[in-house]
Amino acid sequence: MTTTAQRVREFPLPDVGEGLVDAEILAWHVRQGDRVTDGQVVCEVETAKASVELPIPYDGVVHRIHAEAGATVAVGAVIISVSVDTGADGPDGPDDPGAPDAPGAPAAGAPEPEAPAARQPVLVGYGAAPGRSGRRPRRRNGATAPAPAAPATPPAPAALPTPPAPATPPVPAARTERPAAKPPVRRLAKDLGVDLAAVVPTGAGGVVTRADVHAAHAAPPARDVVPAAPPAPTAAPPAPPAPDAAPVAPAVDPSRSGGETRIPVKGVRRATARAMVASAFTAPHVTEFVTVDVTRTMALVRELKRDPELAGLRVGPLLLVARAFLLAIRRHPEVNARWDEENQEIVRTDRINLGIAAATERGLLVPNIKDAGGLTLPRLARALGELVATAREGRTTPAALAGGTVTLTNIGVFGVDTGTPILNPGESAILAFGAVRERPWVHKGEVRPRQVTTLALSFDHRLVDGELGSKVLADTAAVLEHPKRLLTWA
Repeated sequence: MTTTAQRVREFPLPDVGEGLVDAEILAWHVRQGDRVTDGQVVCEVETAKASVELPIPYDGVVHRIHAEAGATVAVGAVIISVSVDTGADGPDGPDDPGAPDAPGAPAAGAPEPEAPAARQPVLVGYGAAPGRSGRRPRRRNGATAPAPAAPATPPAPAALPTPPAPATPPVPAARTERPAAKPPVRRLAKDLGVDLAAVVPTGAGGVVTRADVHAAHAAPPARDVVPAAPPAPTAAPPAPPAPDAAPVAPAVDPSRSGGETRIPVKGVRRATARAMVASAFTAPHVTEFVTVDVTRTMALVRELKRDPELAGLRVGPLLLVARAFLLAIRRHPEVNARWDEENQEIVRTDRINLGIAAATERGLLVPNIKDAGGLTLPRLARALGELVATAREGRTTPAALAGGTVTLTNIGVFGVDTGTPILNPGESAILAFGAVRERPWVHKGEVRPRQVTTLALSFDHRLVDGELGSKVLADTAAVLEHPKRLLTWA
């Protein structure tokens, strides 16, 4: 028998963003004793910018997982170690030392589904490779050898002819794979104190949806019914009595206890808090306001929605506000700049990377459209739609969040007229688009009902003086009042 030499390789948390300090482990897709291959996603982390899947860079068997899900780990700290074969026996050689110590690891003859064909490695920070299913394949040492024994074990679960309804609760407890759910859904479940393993999925392919989490949270009595169904009802009452049920989710309804709720600030929310404090107390903010008649712009939006060239694209007032803002910046390119603190210089750039503030379940994200100033209206509409959809689904990458030069935030969707937006760190200006309301307005010498909105422009006074900021804001308003200028000023 040929022996296989092994050594343990440690995998530290890499810097998947720009200047990443730490990240929270959202979920592990492997456990101790699992066999992994080069490029296989082993865990999912939430950085200060985005949710990122981490692939392992070598083949081997999971020797140890050093950080549990929910832990915040510093960049460079070891998160997983893998026993790597250094001999020539191949991936299906002798048993690895890590496997016998694995809690709950299957026996040599236990069936395990064959892993699908090898897929392309996932690039760090760019999500999963196309075509990857919601559930990660598991590879275990010796999984292929006992394949003929696979039919012997399925009868065991089938031999549990106990009541069909109670059979569902034990399933999550016996799962070897984590429940399939998107990162925002996992965050929601964590905030509500809902165990995803106890949620019955209704999404396609067995994916847990937001509605499933809300349903599980809104039906606490169902938890008391489940323990009553098994043959040992006497053991169930002590576990979930009413006094013990409240601490399970103390943050759900603080009014019930009359106390306070403490919510740990991690990931995006912590990064946003730090960035806003740094921005507010570093860059001298100036905010200017203008109220503008956008009746013609709203009429143009209705026409564009019927245009076949824009069919299926995201067409709304925000699209034309973005277009007007970009046009104003192109007329005054010196506003598209950043402050270099180290060299005490103003750095101007030709590319306008337009950030769009998006409120998501993970917190405030500001992904940006690269070189937005050079896009046609249909391409801008497509980019805007993709950016918003990606942010809401929790798939925004660190690259999409870096390099912005100016930002547009739509506070009007919340019914807010105006505000004083804080600059995204490193950017020169941010424009807030308020609610569009029908108001009495002097139009052609007469008071008439017109659709009116208020724009607020905050800018860094180290880069932009009052005259320049006023010109950018005035030109943006002028285009929205007379949208034909989209053609004449282009």
